[in-house]
Amino acid sequence: MIERAGETAFDYDLHGAGRPARIQWHFHGRSGLPVAVQSWTLPPGGSEGMHAHDTDEPLEELYVVVEGSAAMHVDGVEHDLAPGDAVLAPVGSDHDLRNAGAGPLRVLVVWGPPGEADWSAYGTAAAATAARERRGT
Repeated sequence: MIERAGETAFDYDLHGAGRPARIQWHFHGRSGLPVAVQSWTLPPGGSEGMHAHDTDEPLEELYVVVEGSAAMHVDGVEHDLAPGDAVLAPVGSDHDLRNAGAGPLRVLVVWGPPGEADWSAYGTAAAATAARERRGT
């Protein structure tokens, strides 16, 4: 199964931010994964809009910058992001993603309800744990 860039994309005003983002929800209705996987393109000055997913709608969101520069607010702390940087917005956190550059901001966003999974049987999980231990995080 393949899905080409842009073939199912749509414009959407995220959380009333006022400037629509171009969104592609990858394999919507076709994947059995318990998360949404989306590509977003925000225009210069575009924003997701400050919001939170609290206990009534418990969601975590993972943002990975693919192209451009971003400013991400999470619980009152601003993070400047470049391609390859990632931010996790935990359940209940106030957060907003904003395009801080002169060109388009492209991000991969993965979101869904929090849960646990046992990844210990996978070599990449052991390598990720070792990398975090080396950094002390």
